[in-house]
Amino acid sequence: MAQQLDQLFNEDRAHFMHPSTHAHDHASGALPGKIIRGAKGIRIEDHEGKSYIDAFAGLYCVNIGYGRTEVADAIFEQAKKLAYYHTYAGHSTDTIIELSSRIIDWAPAGMKKVYYGMSGSDANETQIKIVWYYNNVLGRPNKKKIISRERGYHGSGIVTGSLTGLPSFHQHFDLPIDRVKHTVCPHWYRQAPAGMNETQFVAYCVEELEKLIAHEGADTIAAFIGEPVMGTGGIIAPPEGYWAAIQQVLKKHDILLISDEVVCGFGRLGSKMGAQHYGMQPDLITVAKGLTSAYAPLSGVIVGERVWDVIDKGSQEHGAMGHGWTYSGHPICAAAAIANLDILERENLTQNAADVGAYLGAQLHAAFDQHPLVGEVRNAGMLAALEFMADKPGRQPFDAALKVGPKVSAAALLRGVIARAMPHGDILGFALPLVTTQEDVDEIVGIVRAAVDEIATQTIA
Repeated sequence: MAQQLDQLFNEDRAHFMHPSTHAHDHASGALPGKIIRGAKGIRIEDHEGKSYIDAFAGLYCVNIGYGRTEVADAIFEQAKKLAYYHTYAGHSTDTIIELSSRIIDWAPAGMKKVYYGMSGSDANETQIKIVWYYNNVLGRPNKKKIISRERGYHGSGIVTGSLTGLPSFHQHFDLPIDRVKHTVCPHWYRQAPAGMNETQFVAYCVEELEKLIAHEGADTIAAFIGEPVMGTGGIIAPPEGYWAAIQQVLKKHDILLISDEVVCGFGRLGSKMGAQHYGMQPDLITVAKGLTSAYAPLSGVIVGERVWDVIDKGSQEHGAMGHGWTYSGHPICAAAAIANLDILERENLTQNAADVGAYLGAQLHAAFDQHPLVGEVRNAGMLAALEFMADKPGRQPFDAALKVGPKVSAAALLRGVIARAMPHGDILGFALPLVTTQEDVDEIVGIVRAAVDEIATQTIA
């Protein structure tokens, strides 16, 4: 067995280029790897037989938990019936027709159609092409710039990597492209000028957005894209009133709103989607991860009536839109999504996310509000984060070289909990599967508290 494992790791290092991985350290063996062999519920098992609580749901995505045979059965039955056919030129399957109707039922009022891809990144690439097409059909060739936000995450493509407001996704890639502009991250704790309360900070975010629009020219700005709650940028919920205030600006300047629901959609915040949670009225919505709970790769662009009417007009004037993916509306992925939505609805996991998410927040606040290493506790539904600070009252971060966040994450992993060291600051992130119970939360928080205490002893001493 040991020899077989050594061979597997050697082949992995020799042939597999891993995403977001230090290339040299992996290839040389300096970075220890894990081979995941199985999973059930909220726990995964590695090649050594060690079990871990996955408190990050893979990458925010395994909402219904691991090992759901209902989804496996649906995939199998669809594969036997029809494994694939394309959806170009009006071709369809009963599976994708049913799924499209189900997605519209989950979406906020005013949404009309669903276009499919395989990942959140390709869905957001589609979003930008739709936005540019929309303005070309309307005879506005200069209205093409997209406003995103610092620390936002929208993918790893050329345009989507540009939309992402994290420097590590730009470095050495010649990004961002010129048409993408970034405005203030709505994180009051770290971004607000000294002495500014949250209400004033919302006004500040609006003022900065207005300044950017004025500088670029409203007639050049096509859309604003934002996650209802920021994910990879640090799991940041906006201050109260933020989305209402931002939408007023966008409406005034005729700028489309894209709600990136790749993380927040399908129950994670304790609501159907983040748009309903915050009273957003988006023109376009991006979905992926929670659509299938990652049992199969599938993404969607949900198109609102306002945009669809222009697409319809464009087809009459210019013919079919020249955009498509080979696997758009893949029937196996659609079958997985339907089975996933069945579980979410039958087990009322959106309400569980609301209830257990509130309990998670309460337990994290109780455990860490007074902890000397923790500057801020953040929570929104089944999302949460701890941000570590060298000077808690002064909100001064640690020297990045100390790697406090990664050390806490590693200490938690040794104790059997997977929580993510976020890439922008010393932040420990949580994205619990929606099947998590209060008892699971107690276990997670207890283990994480022990990990934080250990690193605090090393760091503060």
